[in-house]
Amino acid sequence: MERRQFLRSALGAVAGGALLPRFAVAGWAHRAGSLGPIGIQLYTVRREMAVDVEATLVTIAGIGYREVEFAGLFNHTARDVRAMLGRHGLVAPSSHVGLPDHMDDWARDLDDAVTLGQTYIICPSFSSRDLTVDGIKRVAARFNAAGAAAKQAGLQFGFHNHAAEFKPVDGVVPYDLLLAECDPALVKMEIDIYWMVTGGRDPLEYIAKYPGRFPMVHAKDRMADGSMADVGAGTIDFRKILGAFERAGLAHCFVENDDATDPYASARASFAYLDQLTF
Repeated sequence: MERRQFLRSALGAVAGGALLPRFAVAGWAHRAGSLGPIGIQLYTVRREMAVDVEATLVTIAGIGYREVEFAGLFNHTARDVRAMLGRHGLVAPSSHVGLPDHMDDWARDLDDAVTLGQTYIICPSFSSRDLTVDGIKRVAARFNAAGAAAKQAGLQFGFHNHAAEFKPVDGVVPYDLLLAECDPALVKMEIDIYWMVTGGRDPLEYIAKYPGRFPMVHAKDRMADGSMADVGAGTIDFRKILGAFERAGLAHCFVENDDATDPYASARASFAYLDQLTF
């Protein structure tokens, strides 16, 4: 609920900007046997973003990140934020945007995504009230409609999981039903590795069973007690998981830590681990 409220608040004052040329994201250096450009979900530094968006982007770029995923624009227009990205050598392949009730509002969100130069637009969550068989089918129908509109705008729609979608309901795993009901061409999945593992599921099993459905991941680690940790500091085998995702066509990997006491220190530690990771 905190994330949904946060997104509504942050997106409330965003205005559409004039269209600008899209970023070309394929030109970054990519060492053989390693991840491509390492990104960060800016929810990690949401408090810093609320104070000064551009200063936060400067610090993130200084750590070494070249890709960012937004979770709100903090009373800035998409056009202004796009200019900030350009000034500091960053690109934004994706944003988290709460799916609105009205398609007119969705059209404005899509316009902002195009202005920012995005390829993907991601729904970060949906109401726990919909974690029923009928509810998941309704959500999937909304996702397919949102995905069709995104496709018309030149974007790819996707969904980011938490742990609740993996708890069986009436003998059905909601996440699996969502995969079955959503059109694979219209709805991709951004696997949050921490939340999938917390939900008792194996990311490797999903990419084996549903090839081509998972172009993006969130990387955050998990301690034995279930708490979040910087990537490489916990119990998740990122070399094994991310190596398999790379072979399966991973497009973007975004570091995230929802609960970091020192968000910049967390961002540095996760970047340092992933930057040296080889497969």
